[in-house]
Amino acid sequence: MENNYFEIVKTAVKAIDGKRGQDIEVIKVGDITVLTDYFVFATAGSNTQLKAIADEVEFKLSEQGIEPHHIEGERSEWVCLDYTGVVIHIFLTKQRDFYQIERLWEDGEKIDIDDLLIKE
Repeated sequence: MENNYFEIVKTAVKAIDGKRGQDIEVIKVGDITVLTDYFVFATAGSNTQLKAIADEVEFKLSEQGIEPHHIEGERSEWVCLDYTGVVIHIFLTKQRDFYQIERLWEDGEKIDIDDLLIKE
């Protein structure tokens, strides 16, 4: 199942990058928690961009027949898309800087995503 989860990660990262999400990070945490296998973190520059990124992630994964288990914060400054094995957090800059939740998972394995990002 882990390979399926990484396919979700790849699709999500490409969707976030395609909508110009910033500071995208992927951390593999399956070895240190039962909550999920991967966390994806990204920053949006505005509420409009945050919504556009979340919508694009949902759309791209839905095209593959993958629907979120749960969504939190659809109308706020932080959206969490829970795909069970992959949890995607999209923040406005202020909220990401304030909460710094990726620090909670610093014992996880940071995944190199450079080959998934659009080269400009």
